[in-house]
Amino acid sequence: MAQIAQEEQLLDIRVAEASLAYKFYLNQEKKILGTIAVIGFLLTWETIGNWAGLINPMFMSAPSMVLKAGWQMFASGEIWNDLYVSGIEFFWGYILSVIFAIPFGIAIGWYKRFAYVCDPFVNAMNATPRVALLPLVIIWLGIGILSKVGIIFLGAVFPLLINTRDGVKTTPANLLTAARSFGASEWQIFKSVVLPSTVPFILTGLRLAVGRALIGVMVGELYAATAGIGFMITVAGATFQTDKVFVGVLIFAISGMALTEVIDRFEHRFDKWRPKVGHD
Repeated sequence: MAQIAQEEQLLDIRVAEASLAYKFYLNQEKKILGTIAVIGFLLTWETIGNWAGLINPMFMSAPSMVLKAGWQMFASGEIWNDLYVSGIEFFWGYILSVIFAIPFGIAIGWYKRFAYVCDPFVNAMNATPRVALLPLVIIWLGIGILSKVGIIFLGAVFPLLINTRDGVKTTPANLLTAARSFGASEWQIFKSVVLPSTVPFILTGLRLAVGRALIGVMVGELYAATAGIGFMITVAGATFQTDKVFVGVLIFAISGMALTEVIDRFEHRFDKWRPKVGHD
């Protein structure tokens, strides 16, 4: 009897451990499956490109070669100046877009007649490919850092501006009416009603603007630059150094993912502030 009880106890422990492991898997399913997919893709790429030798490294380097090239570039200091230049361009282009887009978007969303005047220009510029404006930006601002900051600004400003504008416009009318019925001033209405409703939209705009800004860095440095990650990719591509090309691409990808993840976490914190659309 004692042996049977001991076996049942061990079985209960194993069931509990299995249950905990399954719960952990369910909680982390997205990360686990994503990690497995990435590792599987890299192993397949390495097998085809390096071990099997089915792909010419001149056209596509295997992950191990990309890792080796990245290590050498960072260890030798070859890449640091390019990182610094691209970082400065991204920082100023993104910051200037935030400084301009948020107040301007709030003004367009809040003042109806101002929106009537500005909306055609905003919508037209948002629909215009930024690459088409690059020659003009270079003519106006030269081939130095200002032209890159300008194209990054043009890429990042409109997603943020439009999201901010739409956030103000979607503020529930019943909340505005209730605030006015209690004699609230325009500033009090903005601070207590409009701003909380708009913050989630602003954060969404900030997240979208990161991707547009990184595209701006790449495009600006492809056409007119003497330094930067985009310039490095251009030079490496012209000399068939695909390992260095992939290093540059990975830098853009990792930077974008990291910045987007940071903003996404803030965005989730403010989801409860987002107005609900539709009826239950």
